[in-house]
Amino acid sequence: MSIHCCPTPETPSSDSPCYRRVLWIALAINFGMFLIEIGASIAAGSSSLQADAVDFLADAANYAISLFVASMALRARATAALVKGASMGLFGLGVAATTVWHFFNSTLPDAETMGAVGGAALLANIIVLALLWAYREGDSNMRSVWLCSRNDVIGNVAVLLAAAGVFGTGKGWPDLIVASIMAALAMRGAFQITRYALADLKAADAG
Repeated sequence: MSIHCCPTPETPSSDSPCYRRVLWIALAINFGMFLIEIGASIAAGSSSLQADAVDFLADAANYAISLFVASMALRARATAALVKGASMGLFGLGVAATTVWHFFNSTLPDAETMGAVGGAALLANIIVLALLWAYREGDSNMRSVWLCSRNDVIGNVAVLLAAAGVFGTGKGWPDLIVASIMAALAMRGAFQITRYALADLKAADAG
């Protein structure tokens, strides 16, 4: 299957058949990777891998919401983006709490499992990011999807670096550092999505 299933749109539309098809593919990839990664994170004892697994689940929900509101008015799409911004912020806080727990319990994760699963997660997110590239400049809801996917790729690279750090040092601190970075990325993404959504709500009221 070609990555560009349709011609690149001059004005991205959240209700286009191609965009909806891309979202369904992204939803399936993310939910499948959540199931794989959550089991691996528990087995490996990795907070960064667990954070990435929860992020996959959050993204699957993100795509499902986007599909639901795709044909609705701008106000409805912007409101959905606000909800997603809030959920990203809560995700960031949850990752931070998990990281603190692992710190006080001196967890040593399994670097080999982290590396193998992190590599598979990176490949999955690169595919999703390529599919969504043409829609990165749409409304706040479309931008929220793009920002989540972009942050996922950054997070996957960070997990691989954490795996290398754990393997090289025999300590758990690289895993904790990466989990903290992922929490910060989630909260920054939440701020950006909320800002775009509020701008769209203002535009909807003006219209």
